Formats: sequence, C-alpha cells, structure tokens
Amino acid sequence: MLSQGAASLSNAELIAILMRTGTATDNVLQVAEQVLTRCGGLAGLMRSSHTDLLKIDGMGPTKATQIMAVVELAKRAMTLPLAERTVIDKAEDAARLFMDMQFLQQEHVRILLLDSARCVIASPTIYIGTLNTSVLRVSEIFRDAISRNSAAIVLAHNHPSGDPTPSPEDLELTHTLIAAGKLLDIQLLDHLIMGNNQWVSMKALGIAFYD
Repeated sequence: MLSQGAASLSNAELIAILMRTGTATDNVLQVAEQVLTRCGGLAGLMRSSHTDLLKIDGMGPTKATQIMAVVELAKRAMTLPLAERTVIDKAEDAARLFMDMQFLQQEHVRILLLDSARCVIASPTIYIGTLNTSVLRVSEIFRDAISRNSAAIVLAHNHPSGDPTPSPEDLELTHTLIAAGKLLDIQLLDHLIMGNNQWVSMKALGIAFYD
C-alpha cells in the first residue's frame, strides 16, 4: 500500500491490512476473502453487524470491532453535511448525495430541496418503512419544500433488495408528485431509486416524466 497507494489494493487486501493476522490454517488474505464471500461483497459487509462477523472463521472480537469501526466511518463519510452551494445539474449530481442509501436495511425516502438556481438547500429524510402511496402522504413530501421556499425537489428512495428496478408503486408515486408539484409550483426534477452499487433515474428512463 505504501509503494503503490491504497487505490491499487483489492477490497480483500484492504481488509487484510485491518485484520493484520490470519489463522493456523489460513493466511490473513484468505480470511479477508472469506469475510467478503460470507458477507456478500463490500455492499454486504456494509450491512453486516458485529455478530455477523463473529460467525466467520478466524474473526475474533477485536478484528470484528476494527472492521465495524471502519464501516461506520465510511457510512458517516457518506452523510457529511452537503457542500455549500452544491448544484444539481443532472441525475448523477443528486445520486452522489444519496449513495449511502444503498446500505440501509429499510426503505427510506429522502428529498433534495433546491432553490431557483438548483443549489441544494437541505436533504431531509421524510419517511422510513415500506413505500406505500396510501401511507406516504404527498403533503409530507412537500412540507419542507414549502416551508423553505424550494423551487424544485429531487426524490430518492432505496430498495433494500438491491434491485433498483422501479415498481408500480414507484410509478404511481411519481405521477402523483409531478401533478402535486405543478399545483404547488414546486417542480419534481427526478425520482431516483437506489440499489446495491447501482441506481436508476426514472426521468432518464422516461418513466412518468414526459417533458
């Protein structure tokens, strides 16, 4: 790592550095590879608990704690306060601010509140639980946008299954919000669905957005 840089190492090699030692039968790199295999890759590791790690051969309390500390730091890094005057010009700009959602165990609904120049004002979480249009009220989604005088919003929610393919409920919600936004003069710019290491822009897919 010192000679080539951290970016040159594989996920298993980075984990091996954290663990430092292996077992009597497996070297530390082999144990690190087992961690990734058992957890289902890096995304799975981000969702794993201390108890999950302790079930892996060669993983003791100290090693599990070290890995969980790094995982927590990574999650916190993804949720650092938004950079001042962050501008949303395209779906990728918004997706970068929602990347931590891929590791959430439950469905979360968040919005980006944007001013008239499409600069981010805030990014509140407005709902946690199974996305259901009969439960998730339109007024809840637009409440913060109205109170903070937002000109536009970007909606995002995650699919804990990891597959970001839009569901019929996603389509129904998007149609409803577009119509409500026109009445409130607050434009819904996009609806993003976050999955495991992938995401979908419903506007880019041409779903529900026709302008």
